[in-house]
Amino acid sequence: MRSKVVPIRVVVGEDNYLAREAISRVLESEDDIVIVASGEDLESLRRAVDEEEPDVVLADIQMPPDRTDEGIRLAKELRTTHPETGVVILSQHAEPLYAVELLAAGTERRAYLLKERVQHRADITRAVREVAEGGSVLDPRIVELLLTNARARDASRFESLTARETDVLVLVAEGWSNAGIGEQLDITTRAVERHVSSIFSKLDLGDSSQHNPRVRAALLYLSEYVG
Repeated sequence: MRSKVVPIRVVVGEDNYLAREAISRVLESEDDIVIVASGEDLESLRRAVDEEEPDVVLADIQMPPDRTDEGIRLAKELRTTHPETGVVILSQHAEPLYAVELLAAGTERRAYLLKERVQHRADITRAVREVAEGGSVLDPRIVELLLTNARARDASRFESLTARETDVLVLVAEGWSNAGIGEQLDITTRAVERHVSSIFSKLDLGDSSQHNPRVRAALLYLSEYVG
């Protein structure tokens, strides 16, 4: 007899009705994801989280009352009030500083995606699943911008990386596991492990064996001096 799948319980924070409906349609089409509540501003989202204790909050970065960085502020609050609740932030703009701010206190159970990813079901559902399991996801466009900045400021170190190692570093920063990186690059998990170990040694990033700490190490290296 097959065991019943326990769905990932999600609260959606989005003040735009059409955007909220689009997000809801994508998530509700998945058998293992269920939307339990929604909020149109920061206060209603806080209440929904308190009442529902969701596995994941998927929120726009800008919501009423100020439309500035409400999503980031909520994510910071939840580190203390609901540490087991994951947060997926959606942003209209590719702004590395916001992503770095979101992940600065830890990458566990956090994701930062551009809103355009809603059009690609696999991207947004992967983010929800990853953060529900304690992982992290960073939008590829953000990683690209961080990588460009890092290359410009520290060219000598990047010259020590092979082309394949650079590819692996990008995927590590995006939050992929070794197995996931292997699938993306069509190489074995063992090969990925060797590449990751070499990258961390060359860039002096410390321990590469644990998933979330290595994501944070890669992100902090790429984001150094961003601003």
